[in-house]
Amino acid sequence: MAEEKKPKKEHKIVSASTGQAVKPGTRPAGASAAVQQTGNATGLRVGAVILWLVAVVFEVLAIALFLEKLLVLPQIDPLYKAIAALVVDAVCVVIGSTLWKKANHIDPASQKNALKFWLWNNMGVLVSAVAFIPFIIILLKDEKADKKTKAIGTAVAAVLMLVCGLASYDWDPLSQEAVAEAAAGTGVYWTEHGKKFHLYEDCQALDRSETLTTGTADEAIAAGKGTICKFCEKRHEKELASEAGAEALPEAVNQ
Repeated sequence: MAEEKKPKKEHKIVSASTGQAVKPGTRPAGASAAVQQTGNATGLRVGAVILWLVAVVFEVLAIALFLEKLLVLPQIDPLYKAIAALVVDAVCVVIGSTLWKKANHIDPASQKNALKFWLWNNMGVLVSAVAFIPFIIILLKDEKADKKTKAIGTAVAAVLMLVCGLASYDWDPLSQEAVAEAAAGTGVYWTEHGKKFHLYEDCQALDRSETLTTGTADEAIAAGKGTICKFCEKRHEKELASEAGAEALPEAVNQ
């Protein structure tokens, strides 16, 4: 018995430029300049790395002050001096991460490898861990510190690490593939709460979505949808490969 074909999902399609409902299958043409960002990505990344290194230096300073390896301002409790150094540490991490994210939006990475793409875009999150976890470990292992000191120091360091991690996370990453589609003026679809845009209205990832917005890939990126749906990307690659094979066949026959 033949399997019944699943009926196509009917969507309400709304134009990103006009906000008006349009017929299903409508694709806008032409690209705007929404994602054309200027700047020196390499310079921004160098600045980010320098700031991150400074952050680690201040973490080492915080450890030295807490362990009283540096007798600076002896009238002040070592824990408070360490906390002051950690605050500067956090400021350097956040500013460095801001530069890193800006550089990635000027010169984005490829989304082909999902893990590498995530790590590259969220390098600041990893730095946030490096900039605070060693201090927390040393603090907790210090036999001279009392429970109150350990509790306060750990809480402050953990909060600073959390704040830095959230500030460093790239909530709207941009990929090379998305920029390429934007440059081509590709018409795409996306949902209000989704983080990716889709090349096909009948994408399986959109089965539960009632309303879709359609616009150029440029407009999708401007709306915070800076990566392409994996299902759509694979389908698009298969179609391109099929077209390339079809074009190559007549040439092979003529030869």
